[in-house]
Order: sequence, then C-alpha cells, then structure tokens
Amino acid sequence: QVQLVESGGGLVQPGGSLRLSCAASGSILSINVMGWYRQAPGKERELVAAVTSSGNTNYADSVKGRFTISRDNAKNTVYLQMNSLKPEDTAVYICNADLYVSSWYRDNCWGQGTQVTVSS
Repeated sequence: QVQLVESGGGLVQPGGSLRLSCAASGSILSINVMGWYRQAPGKERELVAAVTSSGNTNYADSVKGRFTISRDNAKNTVYLQMNSLKPEDTAVYICNADLYVSSWYRDNCWGQGTQVTVSS
C-alpha cells in the first residue's frame, strides 16, 4: 500500500513564500510523474505543477514564474516552492503520484492535502 504525506502548508501574507513537501512511502517500484493539484472552495480541482522522473516540468499558467516544482527520486519526494503568493492561491494543495507498485501494476495515488491560506 502506498501513502503520500504532505507537509508545509499554512497561513502566509500576500507576497510571501511557502514550501510544500510530499513524501511517498510503501510498496513502490518506481514513480513516473509527481504533481501538485489544488482545490479552492466551490471550484474544481486543478493541476498546479507536475514533474516527471527525468525532471521535465509542467505548470499552470497562473503559477508560472512564481512556483517551482522539484523532486528527489532517491527519497520519493516532491517539493513545491511557492513565491509571490496571492490570495487567489488559497486552496487545499494535494499531492499526486503516478507510479508502479510492480512491473505489471500501475497505480495513481493521492495525498490527504494541506491547506494554504494567503491573507493579510
């Protein structure tokens, strides 16, 4: 069984920074893509950023130039550095991993989410 555990959320003022972490543990053979999604009240879940095992990244237009995603493959951990935060970034940030448990069994896993609130 695979678990994703996020940390690093909290309350920050506009213009501030936060760094989120998500560690995957359990029976993992390899992880293809790790990413961060977010969901604000009354809105659909949206992709924020994703990174492949080779380091290729993808960002939502709304966070380009402000957020940076990275991963440590040896630790099965993904990070999201968020700078110049805006009130509209307020949401629950949820980690996702597309991974192989074995050579024939592929799974897609979600974390529980961590709250990020940007407010003065």
